[in-house]
Amino acid sequence: MKKNKRANKTTRRDFIKTTAAVGVAAVLPAKQRLFAAGSDKLRVGLIGCGWRGTEAAEDCVKAAPNIEVVAMGDIFQDQLDWSLAKLSREADDKVSITQDTSFVGFDAYEKVIACDVDMVILGTPPHFRPLHLKAAVQAGKHVFMEKPVAVDPPGIRSIIASSELAKQKGLAIVAGTQRRHQEHYLEIIKRIHNGDIGEIVSGQCYWNMGDLWVERATENMQKRNALAWSDMEWQCRNWLFLTWLSGDHIVEQHVHNLDIINWALGAHPVQCMGMGGRQVRTGPEYGNIFDHFAVEYEYPNGVRVSSMCRQTGGCHEIVAERLTGTNGQTYTDGSTGYVEGQNPYKYEGESPNPYVQEHTDLIASIREGRPLNEGKRIAESTMTAIMGRMSAYTGRALKWDWAMNASKLDLSPPSYDFAVDFPPRPVAVPGKTPLV
Repeated sequence: MKKNKRANKTTRRDFIKTTAAVGVAAVLPAKQRLFAAGSDKLRVGLIGCGWRGTEAAEDCVKAAPNIEVVAMGDIFQDQLDWSLAKLSREADDKVSITQDTSFVGFDAYEKVIACDVDMVILGTPPHFRPLHLKAAVQAGKHVFMEKPVAVDPPGIRSIIASSELAKQKGLAIVAGTQRRHQEHYLEIIKRIHNGDIGEIVSGQCYWNMGDLWVERATENMQKRNALAWSDMEWQCRNWLFLTWLSGDHIVEQHVHNLDIINWALGAHPVQCMGMGGRQVRTGPEYGNIFDHFAVEYEYPNGVRVSSMCRQTGGCHEIVAERLTGTNGQTYTDGSTGYVEGQNPYKYEGESPNPYVQEHTDLIASIREGRPLNEGKRIAESTMTAIMGRMSAYTGRALKWDWAMNASKLDLSPPSYDFAVDFPPRPVAVPGKTPLV
């Protein structure tokens, strides 16, 4: 496959300008195909060909009949080649990619969207999600987008605006918060909302796990030195460890648990106070993210939720949520859920693969003409995580309304260009890093 030779150079202003150009008819109803009972093929484009994006494409073609992946794009040729090979092995009869529908570069997303696709899967690092969602919605495409959906407040505002436009245009948006489509979570949350544990008074949520992709970080540093990668290329390949690309692991991972808390309480927090740091992963290969966070969130009616996340080997691991009410408590994690107290319950039914189910629900909503739109709620859950990170990085308590509406924190690089020097920003120091 011939590598795309177009220069990989643009700025965030250029991104915004080109996404606006894509959406000439942004306020008009989108052109819709007929998908009744799966009778017409749904053509899908993949934007972001890493592990998660590729797995999402595989899940999508398993989720319903008459699905075909027809276009794909990534900023790296080797990443695209790997993804295409994997998709071809796993779902060859549902993949129809040619040299004319595979694209490389920072502008690859525009070219995928311009193809004859009905839906796009957004699987790039989270920093790019607001720009890509805006372009997709303006072009009249349905969207599956991985979580989280932004890394800073301006990105969140953009996601909410694009989600509102999608609603006006009758477009579906489903996010990769698979717990929202998982049977035991649905049953437990239903019981919470029915009042089975009474009035919620407190909660806890955790994503405390071992080391994650540390071997990849070491390997990327070795390749950076051996292959003379630029700062931008190294950071994009090592994106999990750079705040501007991932949002830090409180945003990239812990958003799942915070989303459950917001779901159960039917609200976002009103303020928070957090702390965190780098205790174990301190080398330059780990970029500028923290390895642990602890945040107290206050929700309406004075409900306080303790949040913890950690990526440290050799320590106790837990990825779960607990909620305590006046009549009982609930526990949920990726495999089980139960209620204790006056109305005890444990889910013992079947649990279809939620990573496939979220695509099944999305596709069904498109074909039935009742498009799901999860954009605003995942934006608020992502903002919950961003707010916690901002508090931990600066050592300051902060309120939701200020962070959502007034914060000017924009983590974008000065340009998207592999040839320009862009040293990693320093690690945040609580008490010294300013709250912007």
